[in-house]
Amino acid sequence: MKVTGAGTAGIVMGGRVQDARASEVSPGESSPPMPERPLGKTGHNVRLFSLGGQATVEQPNMDAEADAIINRAIDLGVNYIDTAARYGGGVSQVYIGRVMASRRSEVFLATKTHDRTRDGSLQLLEESLKALQTDHLDLWQLHNITRKEQLDQIFADNGAIHAMMQAKEEGIVKNLGITGHADPDVLLDGIQRFDFDTILLALNPADKYHKPFMDELLPMANEKGMGVIAMKIPARGRLFQSGGLTSMKEALTWTFSQPISTVIVGCDNVAQLEENVSAAVGFQPLNSSQMASIEDKVSSYPMEASFFKAGAAGFNMPDGQEDDQQMDG
Repeated sequence: MKVTGAGTAGIVMGGRVQDARASEVSPGESSPPMPERPLGKTGHNVRLFSLGGQATVEQPNMDAEADAIINRAIDLGVNYIDTAARYGGGVSQVYIGRVMASRRSEVFLATKTHDRTRDGSLQLLEESLKALQTDHLDLWQLHNITRKEQLDQIFADNGAIHAMMQAKEEGIVKNLGITGHADPDVLLDGIQRFDFDTILLALNPADKYHKPFMDELLPMANEKGMGVIAMKIPARGRLFQSGGLTSMKEALTWTFSQPISTVIVGCDNVAQLEENVSAAVGFQPLNSSQMASIEDKVSSYPMEASFFKAGAAGFNMPDGQEDDQQMDG
């Protein structure tokens, strides 16, 4: 199943991102005119803001709140939802699956395997399909690749890559992706070993100060025609400090101005979701001076704003615990 949006896809020209708008809608309709860009070569035109399956959507006993966020996101035009088998111990997929039971055709649905073996990944895929209440995935991704040793395991004889290729050949999975936020060199190795359709990588205004994803990995992903999904924009709220960067809109606009397809953010509530979608709807690309100004605001605490990268302050996330949520708590 391919889900496409209205309008012409966005392109990158002269170092600036140019978007096509979805068709204008009246106030009474559900979808705002959020910009769209191609998700690489997948055939899907993705809206600029997408929903990540963390924050409230991975917390137990938050059924009503999660349902409200997911449904409101789709109502607002979000047409890409990302989750993982490990988020909330499976809670995230269950919440999303309850909505997918009636709205599956409205979104490009992505999840992940954190198992590095063929057999373990196939088992996780079966569980994911059941939880998500669907018979296929639009995107299946390797979850949180942090070390080259993991890649060696994944590409071994009984590695997870064989499960991914089998699932794609059988039509259960439409596209394959790789994800990570710890080390851009590891992901660069990964996309040189295999032609993944997409990459989910960390990208926020502190990126250039430590292990930048934007220097080599992002250009290579674009050169290969991959769909690029950005995460870690607010860094669980650590991006925002008094006397530094305080605006989620600025953080999003900086990231939207990069040559990416979309961003994913997990939201705590519907109001937060609506604020983020509003930033996407009103997006205008920043020039280099404006982007540098935003980067300067985090120059006094870059390691904290990049806590998820190897060697940065607080880097201690277990294998597979990829974090795309907006704030702590």
